Amino acid sequence: MKRGIEPGSISELTVARLSIYLRCLEELERLGVETISSHELAERFNLNSAQIRKDLAYFGEFGIRGVGYQVSELRQQLVEILGLDRERRIVIVGAGNLGMALCHHSGFAGEGFLVVAVLDSNPSKIGKPTPAGLLVENVERLPEIVPQRNVEIGVITTPAEAAQPVCDALAEAGIRAILNFAPARIQPPDGVKVRTVDLKVHLEELSFHLAHQPQRRG
Repeated sequence: MKRGIEPGSISELTVARLSIYLRCLEELERLGVETISSHELAERFNLNSAQIRKDLAYFGEFGIRGVGYQVSELRQQLVEILGLDRERRIVIVGAGNLGMALCHHSGFAGEGFLVVAVLDSNPSKIGKPTPAGLLVENVERLPEIVPQRNVEIGVITTPAEAAQPVCDALAEAGIRAILNFAPARIQPPDGVKVRTVDLKVHLEELSFHLAHQPQRRG
């Protein structure tokens, strides 16, 4: 049974773990597993069973004592909690290599996300086809494209100096959720959620682990 969720009451770390649990449950479903306990789920996917129970408890009561979770039922509950039970339409701003690659990204296809527009300000790119079959359109059309195509998520793949103006333009067009791949920190207007994917930060984290792990002996 799911509970009502207070906006802002759930941490980003909890939401991120819900996505991980969903991937695990999808894998179990493919394997034909019907029920699983939090302990078995944790052991199989190198998770923390107490954390699983705590995270799920924010949203209601799941599973049956002594039996565990019904895999397909819990998967569907997480789909609804994460808002994936409806299609989320995406606009990508920035038709460079990354923008083109993302519009064809397999993670969007069949996962409840659909790229409906790729925009750019460069006249040499406007009108060119993308790998997904869309044509690059003029970013000046953003205010009309967002309502016409029911866009809810904006993805920024521009150079750093353009990221903030693009964020502002997306917000002004009605977008309330933005994924930023530009190498810049942007300040969103009130009511707009921005997640920045900084590849350099992740590489530096890996470098840290390499620098501090025990040296292998020859």
